[in-house]
Amino acid sequence: MFDVLGKQTASMYTRDGVRLDADIYRPDGDGEFPVLLMRQPYGRAIASTVVYAHPTWYAAQGYIVVIQDVRGRGTSQGEFKLFANEIADGEDTVNWAASIPGSNGQVGMYGFSYQGMTQLYTAIAQPPALKTICPAMIGYDLYTDWAYEGGAFCLQTNLAWAIQLATETARLRGDKEKYQALFTASRNLPLNNPEILQQLAPESFYHEWVTHPQPDSYWQELSPKTHFQGVDLPMLHIGGWFDTYLRGTLHLYQDMTARATTPQHLLVGPWAHIPWGRKVGEVDFGVNAVSPVDEVQVRWFDYFLKDIDTGLLDELPVSLFEMGSNMWLQFPIITISNQKIYFLSTTGLASIREDSGTLIPNPHYPLSPEGTPPSPVPSSPDVLVHDPWRPVPSVGGHAAIPAGVFERSHIDCRSDVLTYTSAPLIADLHLLGDAIVEIVCSADQPSYDLCAVLSQVYPDGKVYNFTQGYLHCPDGMNHTTRRIQLQTTCIRIPQGNSLRLSLSAACYPAYAMNSGNSPVLDSDSLFHAQIITISVTCRDNNSSQILLPITQE
Repeated sequence: MFDVLGKQTASMYTRDGVRLDADIYRPDGDGEFPVLLMRQPYGRAIASTVVYAHPTWYAAQGYIVVIQDVRGRGTSQGEFKLFANEIADGEDTVNWAASIPGSNGQVGMYGFSYQGMTQLYTAIAQPPALKTICPAMIGYDLYTDWAYEGGAFCLQTNLAWAIQLATETARLRGDKEKYQALFTASRNLPLNNPEILQQLAPESFYHEWVTHPQPDSYWQELSPKTHFQGVDLPMLHIGGWFDTYLRGTLHLYQDMTARATTPQHLLVGPWAHIPWGRKVGEVDFGVNAVSPVDEVQVRWFDYFLKDIDTGLLDELPVSLFEMGSNMWLQFPIITISNQKIYFLSTTGLASIREDSGTLIPNPHYPLSPEGTPPSPVPSSPDVLVHDPWRPVPSVGGHAAIPAGVFERSHIDCRSDVLTYTSAPLIADLHLLGDAIVEIVCSADQPSYDLCAVLSQVYPDGKVYNFTQGYLHCPDGMNHTTRRIQLQTTCIRIPQGNSLRLSLSAACYPAYAMNSGNSPVLDSDSLFHAQIITISVTCRDNNSSQILLPITQE
């Protein structure tokens, strides 16, 4: 451990002459040190301390730590445009950081969210001094991993983030009136006036995002994934089971492990986007859930930037927190092939009575003597009615604010939520991977949405979510099977608890509500929002079902 010198402020100039400012934290010692770089848009003094140790802690481990304001943020010059300048500016910054006094020319990067994205954009440029990155909670494909899920706009997180960035822009411009209006709006989400961001921040990226509801060339050009094929760096990938961007973390990890020649490690805790601690929503996952990321990152950087054998590469590269057992599990890779199938069965009253909709386990679906699957018993369809006046509210999960695990029996007892519950488990059930919900249904409007939430029901009747998914269905009147992929999870559900699937046609404001024709993103579409009736078919020859990724039972 080193003593740490006082914080210094230093500036550099990009290739097009824009000044970027940074704080530098240095260990008090002789010789040269590797550099840890974080590039962020929120004011460099914060330095992502909402989830990481302060830069002085990293400096005490023998690193020069550079925390830089990206272009147009903090005190850095230039115009901020979301992600637009981060490849070139990142490359220029790494070259500069490698040459500052006391640097040994070896640079690593860390940070989450936007600070994770700046790592990916910088890596695309492949500056020679950049030896490793630790991207946390990122979007690899910005359409599927960040802005949209299942074709539906992630309203609450996108709007909240856009307002946060716009509020800071107003402050930097000295516009007190806009600042106060946007700050007030940020404390009153969801907004009753969806146009407020257009009025107060017409230059916000948000307006481009909502006008590109399909994965078109706009997203391809903006996304790191499009430009990443030549990158081959050691990476420590960090995610959370309730992080809204977990899809991006896993997509990047899977892409790199499929083609990279360098080590790729993955660590996923039971966390939301922030914070990374033992309490996630209403559930305390215990002391093991406290973030180990700072210590792991130092071991990672010691190996790749200081040539110290920390034993890291002798360990299994995948470290996942299993909720329920509240233990970290290690794996060589993630390969889950076992599936347990539950079919949906109903008396037709699954929106009214919690004992009407049931989940029937069919782990192997035995063949009849004639060699064909037996036909399940037919039943009445369940009818789900979505009223835009009172949409089903979002509670926890990965897309809402706040995210995490919450008791949701008050949601499940609503008449616009279908619930299907299994018998109590006779043995512990361990899940790891992607649960899939397949629903056979149709609607009376051209478009509708489906939200699927998996929960565990405790013997006392309390219901706690553990994963969910969302799907936009633009061809609503077709009677067909809708396939909803739920957020990747890792959980032990104990003997005696039951599984529950909850289905609804809204999860607001986590996702934009469907008007019956299009997403409700402005007052006009809200005015034209229709009541939507959805018919769900259970237990016939095209049965609705859940496919669960089991590791052991």
